[in-house]
Amino acid sequence: MQWKRITAVAATVMLAAVACGSPSSNNGSGNGNTGDAGKAQEKATDPTLKGPAPEVEGAKKGGTVTVLSDVTPDTFDPTNIYYVDGNQIGKLMYRALTQYKLDDKTGKPILVPDLAEDLGTKSADGLTWTFKIKQGLKYMDGSPIDIKDYAYAIKRSFAHDLYDAGPTYQTEFFKDGDKYEGPYASGDNYSGVETPDASTLIIHLRKKFDDLPFYAAFPMFTPIPKAKDTKQSYDQKPMATGPYMVESYTAGTQLKLTKNPNWDANSDPVRHQYVDKWDFKFSQDLLKVQRQVLASNGADANALSYSNLDATLVPEVKDQSQIIRGQSPCTSVLGLDTRKIPLEVRKLIAQAFPFESWRKVRGLTPDTAIPASTILPPAVPGYEKFELPGLTGTGKGAEDPAVASEIKAKLKELGKENFELAWYYSNDDKIRQNQNQLWTQAFTAAGFKVKSVGVPKAKIRTLTNDPSAPVNIGQGPAGWCSDWPAGTSWFPVLFKSDAVKLSNSIGMIQDKTLDAEIDRVAALTPDEQLTEWTKIDKKILQDYLPAVPLYYSASAFPIGKNLGHVINDVTQGMPEFTSIYLKQP
Repeated sequence: MQWKRITAVAATVMLAAVACGSPSSNNGSGNGNTGDAGKAQEKATDPTLKGPAPEVEGAKKGGTVTVLSDVTPDTFDPTNIYYVDGNQIGKLMYRALTQYKLDDKTGKPILVPDLAEDLGTKSADGLTWTFKIKQGLKYMDGSPIDIKDYAYAIKRSFAHDLYDAGPTYQTEFFKDGDKYEGPYASGDNYSGVETPDASTLIIHLRKKFDDLPFYAAFPMFTPIPKAKDTKQSYDQKPMATGPYMVESYTAGTQLKLTKNPNWDANSDPVRHQYVDKWDFKFSQDLLKVQRQVLASNGADANALSYSNLDATLVPEVKDQSQIIRGQSPCTSVLGLDTRKIPLEVRKLIAQAFPFESWRKVRGLTPDTAIPASTILPPAVPGYEKFELPGLTGTGKGAEDPAVASEIKAKLKELGKENFELAWYYSNDDKIRQNQNQLWTQAFTAAGFKVKSVGVPKAKIRTLTNDPSAPVNIGQGPAGWCSDWPAGTSWFPVLFKSDAVKLSNSIGMIQDKTLDAEIDRVAALTPDEQLTEWTKIDKKILQDYLPAVPLYYSASAFPIGKNLGHVINDVTQGMPEFTSIYLKQP
């Protein structure tokens, strides 16, 4: 799952992030024995949990919560959502087959049925999953949810020509997923899904996918009636099944949600409907809005920012209860296009990167941005710390004159003097402007030619998501969070050849030998995979270097003083919106 710009839905966090030196928090890790790192831990599930969700102690109803975001989700179409902020916001509007419930005492995520009655039943050969669906539920307009709407939503997810940003495991695992191109191009006749009666959804696979119940928590598994599918305009008025529905949406600027009168609380084991409205404002000035939230004057007391607190604002925090801390299953990276940049030049880019100054410019703090040297973060089973030369997430890079001279000399030896590095940056964001200036100075000092392309913040995700964009740095995800707690939600989706056309690729690697090795490890048992994913992690960085690891993330976001029950969702490193209330509505 893609990061909020940096991810998508991450799943159960399995190991405490404190293993990497980050501070402990009230939010725990997944389920099972975290003391035995040598074994794959059980993913926490409760297939029998029913709605309604237990009431939050002291919660009140009414009022409007304002979310002030410096980043900008580029879609709220459930098929196309893959960033963590889109997923968390989408949880207010869309129910899926399954969902994560955070344990009231520990904060641990537990997979539970949502629109499904259960977590699915697997056939003996592991190639068929059957979900029984809850009956009598409605969309926000009062129309009944039909079993065929679930099947249509799955079919729709194969139309990657229109929905190029969404998750893609279905193309890898679902029957004929590599051939079917969605209902618009291939028609409704798809062999991977069937609905034999009004309450049964059957999914057929071409190879085993035991994590399917976890994948079924993504918004793409929310039902969509074919007659209401307006394709790329669908997110203007999507058919809501959750506690809130779209009141208005101005792409890149603002999303307003209001109560869904036909949400069925009694069948929903996860969500609440405490506030009357949500007002999401995007492309905001980070420092300005975080100061507003900390000051909590007037309506700002009802606001929050879901980006981590900027380091320069730490001295202004007077009340630590306004900073919500917790774990996050994510790694931030700088993608390097392996098709356009030779390996030896990629190594020099990593050597030139000005980590120390970059962290200051970005306002990163040591407890929320732990220097990274691997792709897998400590929160994922299979993580093992290792450091390759130049990949420690620390150092001055080309800001050190000696390092800059060394890189210049190596570029000359390679015949790559003035090698051009091109990237997009948000030209309406002060922090990104400063970052661009820093990168330009550092890479120029190292002997590179620089071409930075300034674009509006509202367009940055769409542009960097295009694998054919005229840049060679920063394409694809700038960070990744676990879709579920395993290396299978990292390496196959990010580094196999088909990830390029599916717009998920970090580094644009297209190598059949690597594909085969990733497939070999993915076919092993969970326990067998653990040490093998570490080997894959090291091999990718050493032999391909598709990205420079930057940091492992943790959460520390500011909230207004009038907000109640704001907790960190460890599956995404985001506020868990559905249980928030106003202390004084």
